[in-house]
Amino acid sequence: MASNRGQGGIQQLLTAEQEAQHIVNAARSAKMARLKQAKDEAEREIAESRSQVELQFQKKVAASSGDSGANVKRLEHETEHKIDHLSSEASRISSDVVQMLLKQVTTVKV
Repeated sequence: MASNRGQGGIQQLLTAEQEAQHIVNAARSAKMARLKQAKDEAEREIAESRSQVELQFQKKVAASSGDSGANVKRLEHETEHKIDHLSSEASRISSDVVQMLLKQVTTVKV
């Protein structure tokens, strides 16, 4: 009878070990499934965030390129205005500058 009890105890231990192994395997499987789910969720959030940032960037590019033509025209107009102003100033004072240069060149200091 002692051997039957020993056999029964060993059998119970083997059964308990198998149950424990099933529980551990189930926990591992659940953990791996949760990790995969978390990874998928993170990838989805990253893709959404990336698309939103890209959309904002495209809006900014479109807005700035739309103004580009107007900026070019404005800069061209300002440049022409400044050139005209400098030309008129140069022609206005050129005779005075020539007179001053002639005076400096022809004056002898002793």
